[in-house]
Amino acid sequence: MIRRLVLGVLGLLWLVPVYLLLVNAFRPSTEYDASRIWVPDGDFGLVDNVRLAWDAAGLGPSILSTLLYSVVSPVAAVVVGAMAGFAIVVLRLRAGFWWFMLLFGGTIFPIQMLLIPLFLGYSSADLYDRRPGMLLVYTAVCVPLAALVMRSFFTGVAYSIYEAARVDGASVWRIFWRVYLPLSLPALGAVVILEFAFVWNDLLFGLTLSQTETVRPVMTALSALSSAYSGSTVPVVLAAGLVMSLPTVLVFLGAQRIFARGLTLGQF
Repeated sequence: MIRRLVLGVLGLLWLVPVYLLLVNAFRPSTEYDASRIWVPDGDFGLVDNVRLAWDAAGLGPSILSTLLYSVVSPVAAVVVGAMAGFAIVVLRLRAGFWWFMLLFGGTIFPIQMLLIPLFLGYSSADLYDRRPGMLLVYTAVCVPLAALVMRSFFTGVAYSIYEAARVDGASVWRIFWRVYLPLSLPALGAVVILEFAFVWNDLLFGLTLSQTETVRPVMTALSALSSAYSGSTVPVVLAAGLVMSLPTVLVFLGAQRIFARGLTLGQF
């Protein structure tokens, strides 16, 4: 009983910001009053607010760029991570544990520490404000998690599968693509979903490494919309944030079975 009561209270506390977001995002942009943020408005202004945000921030190109980053980078990262896990666990790479620590060790540093070196390197390499540069950094950031999950997953796969495939004459490359990668699809799917959400919601790399509307991620565009110089009202900003958060929610809801199964198989 006490546990349910505590969980209920925590759930209500979590829903309070959601309630405020919904109430004020649906409010007409010209009728925002800070003293009445808890009171729903009778008028429906969400569509107009989204339209104003779309025109003010140029969200169309940003959404396309973010969709590209959120799909391509996680897929590329899980393939690279699967290769790393396969080499360490199945091929029994010499000093494999230390190679894994080198690969995963970069995650112990805060992302903020990487921003200035990345900006300087991207500026000198002509990757600043370019889509290939954004794809590269997102892929690199997503690889350690993929390597961690795939190393854990491949540890639970019987080594005799690899030995049997080698006896049958299959090459290492063929075993990886035709045997181990299909076996790990649930774990790969879980990692892709997590990293899709990370890339879609990223702000720091977008602010640091991009500038134009056709390259910058959507969260960077939303941050510009919420600045003091944009002239946008609070309902417009909240409506844009509400709509831009829907893709990650839909991905989690649509692939929740794959995600739950992948978490179990990945053991992380």
